[in-house]
Amino acid sequence: MSPRVVVFDYGSGNVHSALKALEAAGAEVTLTNDATVAREAEGLVVPGVGAFATVMSALKAVGGDSLIEKRLAGSRPVLGICVGLQVMCEGGVEHGVSTEGLGQWPGIVEKLEAAILPHMGWNTVTPPHGSSLFRGVEDERFYFVHSYSLKSWSMEPSGTLPPPSVTWSHHGQDFVAAVENGPLSATQFHPEKSGPAGIHLLRNWVTSLAGA
Repeated sequence: MSPRVVVFDYGSGNVHSALKALEAAGAEVTLTNDATVAREAEGLVVPGVGAFATVMSALKAVGGDSLIEKRLAGSRPVLGICVGLQVMCEGGVEHGVSTEGLGQWPGIVEKLEAAILPHMGWNTVTPPHGSSLFRGVEDERFYFVHSYSLKSWSMEPSGTLPPPSVTWSHHGQDFVAAVENGPLSATQFHPEKSGPAGIHLLRNWVTSLAGA
């Protein structure tokens, strides 16, 4: 039986490509903001496009902040995409305005220091040894569209939990391209727009849900 995955519908924009990519990766996919359905699914995907503050406001308006917190507290897998990664952090600063994030990870999302913005197109990534998300696509390129990023990582291992697995990329400066941290994973790039490599990465995540 295919794992049930909910793409959280909070008005983040066109998510059609994410739905199709997750189906291609082997998931049974539903687009909804129904809290009960989202809590009970094997996996929850939090997409995100646009401004950090806008995404946070939209998430809170439909109880997404509480939903994500409860799923993670119960070790229920969550995957963030693009701004869906950024809002997992402590906060974001855009145009001089600071916005509080979900606080799952330390760090502030800030504007990249690069000659050309947005960072739009294909780029390589550097996953750590043993990454589950990037198994089989360690040397592939992925599709990015962003001007803001998490540019440092300071989270320390906690108790008996394994340390977070952090993947990096570079555009003007190094930035976090993906994080794997227990039940919470996220990518700054768009796997659903990254061709076969992106489908492979999503399949790695979907496959992991069987044992979640």
